[in-house]
Amino acid sequence: MELIPLEELGRPRIDIVMTLSGIFRDLFHHQASLLDQAVRLAAHAEEPPALNFVRKHSLEHAAALNIPFEDALARVYTNAPGSYGAHVNHLVDSATWESDSQLSEAFLERKSYAYTPGGGWQSARSVMERSLSTVGAAFQNIDSFELGISDVDHYYEYLGGVAKSVEKLGGQRPTMLVADAIAVDDRLSSLEQMVRLESRAKLLNPKWYDAMLNHGYEGVREIEIRVSNTYGWSATASAVEAWVYDDIADTYLLDEHMRQRMAKANPHATAAIARRLLEAESRGFWNASEALIERLREIYGNLEDQMEGVYAAG
Repeated sequence: MELIPLEELGRPRIDIVMTLSGIFRDLFHHQASLLDQAVRLAAHAEEPPALNFVRKHSLEHAAALNIPFEDALARVYTNAPGSYGAHVNHLVDSATWESDSQLSEAFLERKSYAYTPGGGWQSARSVMERSLSTVGAAFQNIDSFELGISDVDHYYEYLGGVAKSVEKLGGQRPTMLVADAIAVDDRLSSLEQMVRLESRAKLLNPKWYDAMLNHGYEGVREIEIRVSNTYGWSATASAVEAWVYDDIADTYLLDEHMRQRMAKANPHATAAIARRLLEAESRGFWNASEALIERLREIYGNLEDQMEGVYAAG
């Protein structure tokens, strides 16, 4: 690889932080090496720091942390060897977190192992934290027609995890951008736009949820998964607008016929949807009326009673 001259580039060199999955670490070692080489090539360029933020920040990191310049160049991060995932999704899914600082802490603790020129991975959390504190935008590529940002929890685990870490370290939430595979023209959109799109296209689309319900138990579970993953974007990125939760409640729980149909097929997943909505309200992600919350509590209690009856009958 070779460095594009500043004159040809036409703008300053932008500093970046790359977080790789454990699978990428294991399967694409050569590509990780090339990414690291690219960063080091830019950092060593004898250019004004005002036109080369990779060099500027690396010099600042080395001075502030009292470490060699080469160590301050770490920008390619993943888990420790043999470790996978940021576990942000586990905390969100289990509802065991008390402060959003726990979400950023989980991400930083597990994803702060940097690629080294020798081909290994070593803990470099202090450099990662300083690099993330300067981040202004976080980006995730959505490269599949089949899996969107609400279909699996790994998207909010990673993009949400890094966004929450930037917010805690830098003092403000970064701009969050995604590029998706389904757009025809402009592939780049804000995370909030993508959450709106997926909510309307899948979770709140009658054609989608009717098709899911045709699969009975597993179909209701698939609906609950999307509700939980949508909630994950609230927990990590505050990217879900109130109307999404309003419409989830109206569609799946306040509609008597729909709720009974779902509860008959899978009372556990139906109760989980109610529980997730109540959690969204209790954590301040959704400003619902007291009357609505009281109704959801009643629905949740009835579903719990129904499940106890199922167990008793069994």
